Amino acid sequence: METLSDTTRRRLEVQGFIGVDEQLLVQSAPWLRLALGLCTTLAAIGTALGSPVVLLALVPFAALGAIFPVHPFDLIYNYGIRHVRGTPPLPKRGAPSRFACGLGSVWLIATAYAFYSGATTAGYVLGWSLVLSGTLVSTIHFCIPSMIFRAIFGYPERSRAETQ
Repeated sequence: METLSDTTRRRLEVQGFIGVDEQLLVQSAPWLRLALGLCTTLAAIGTALGSPVVLLALVPFAALGAIFPVHPFDLIYNYGIRHVRGTPPLPKRGAPSRFACGLGSVWLIATAYAFYSGATTAGYVLGWSLVLSGTLVSTIHFCIPSMIFRAIFGYPERSRAETQ
């Protein structure tokens, strides 16, 4: 029986995956990165090209990820990959993860506007910092926007059984 490291489990809790069965998280953890990795890759392409069009094309996906507990790119796994792998669907994303997508939407708009208005240095700074943040969450589950959410609204409490 596989387990998650305490660090990974805590990072997923910070993102809002609280009360999710341990084995579901073990199977899902790598795939929870898929949506964020795709968003990060597209943001990197838009930033590298200095393209407001590419960046703005990503906004609806990030916004839908903020509105719904299932990111649109999670559907690639839920309706495709998981059937090939024989694994369960991804757990629903919590408020911190959705907050991160909302923040990402605003960040994408600001970056696109910077490039559109000719403030290319600001566009590259905004864009590459977004890519850095996305890279952290899509590789090691370290989500800076979720941490901001937790700083504002509080961290999940662990039960006594978990901490002993």
